[in-house]
Amino acid sequence: MGKKIYVGNLSYSLDDQSLADTFAEFGNVESARIVIDRETGRSKGFAFVEMSTDDEAATAIAKLNGVELMGRAMNVSEAKPMAPRENRGGFGGGRGGGGGNRGGGFGGGNRGGRF
Repeated sequence: MGKKIYVGNLSYSLDDQSLADTFAEFGNVESARIVIDRETGRSKGFAFVEMSTDDEAATAIAKLNGVELMGRAMNVSEAKPMAPRENRGGFGGGRGGGGGNRGGGFGGGNRGGRF
């Protein structure tokens, strides 16, 4: 596995192949993936490129950071591992509250009294 590179400030119309071609000048590109918004299906404007060696990645970072591609100056840096997400509650967390006690066990609620 090679070195992963973060590429930000990308044109929304850039595709994976064009991105790979841009980095191929500096070595073997193992993968180039533009991050897509799941809801809209559109680019989020950043991507990850994986180069075969650390040296190739370092050269690509040095040569491409700040370079304009399709009218936008790319931010190119070493990809950092994703920080663990905090549990902020929201959906899917914990158990919902019960429905309150509406009458208890066997036979239902109204005890006593006449029929």
